[in-house]
Amino acid sequence: MMKRTRRTHSAGLKEKVALTAVKCERTLAELAQQFDVHQNQIMEGKRQLQERAADAFGATGAPSSEAPVDVKALHEKFGQLTQEDNLVSGAHGNAGLLSAKR
Repeated sequence: MMKRTRRTHSAGLKEKVALTAVKCERTLAELAQQFDVHQNQIMEGKRQLQERAADAFGATGAPSSEAPVDVKALHEKFGQLTQEDNLVSGAHGNAGLLSAKR
């Protein structure tokens, strides 16, 4: 018995199969036979298409997993830390702990 080699399907074929599956005009077995793919591949393509459909229409209302960045607060914190660093460096330099050169 000869082992079947792994095939790669184009994005166009995957799209066509998934769209046909979403229409629900035929059974999974019929689609699998028609496109010569496994039923699990059809179900996975259909699931991915349905999950990512909102991306195609630019879903702006979708909640983001990242918190928004407050740039103003970051600049204030950076300025504060810079001042503290300068103060500590000056104090150490005056005490002879660090060289005045940087």
